[in-house]
Amino acid sequence: MKKFAIAAATATALTLTMANAAFAAQSTQAPMTLAAGEVTKAKEATSDTWITTKVKADLMTEKGVPGSDIKVETNKGVVSLSSDVAITDAQKEMAVAIAKKIKGVQAVSADGLKSE
Repeated sequence: MKKFAIAAATATALTLTMANAAFAAQSTQAPMTLAAGEVTKAKEATSDTWITTKVKADLMTEKGVPGSDIKVETNKGVVSLSSDVAITDAQKEMAVAIAKKIKGVQAVSADGLKSE
């Protein structure tokens, strides 16, 4: 009976050790994957923020474009331009051209710009 108890305790200990090792392998892998995903999101957010800032700055410094009246938003490299104030078609075209030449811009949507 004593031999059976020792054998059972040994088997249980080995099973728990193997299970613990399996769980340890999973838990170290998951945070690494999660961290990589978070880094990618952070890079996208930084890139979008940089694009938005650059487009807005270029619109503000361009003569003939009411940069202070144009709102700029960027999502995954796609720039959206909008305004509450009506602008001319020429100003709209110039604003789109300015946004398109910024590094990292994938596309430009000017649907939100009000035209005169």
